[in-house]
Amino acid sequence: MSHLTAEKKANIFKTFGENEKNTGSIEGQIAMLTERINHISTHLKSNKKDFSTQRGLMGMVGRRKRLLQYLTRTNLTSYRSLIEQLGIRK
Repeated sequence: MSHLTAEKKANIFKTFGENEKNTGSIEGQIAMLTERINHISTHLKSNKKDFSTQRGLMGMVGRRKRLLQYLTRTNLTSYRSLIEQLGIRK
């Protein structure tokens, strides 16, 4: 069961994308991955031997890294504001 409800997803895309229907925006996708990464990280703190979830987490981190690299190449000001809002890459 996913911890993200439809309302929470719509709120994330409304905050970081232009509107809640724009699920393809790079900023919205990065924000959604960050939310999932944070949730799974808390799960792994209490379940240290859950290696399949750990593998999935590494895949999500890699996907977010590739999206952030793309955003850096295309729109540097948006990249800087997004990492500041999300609190990643300090």
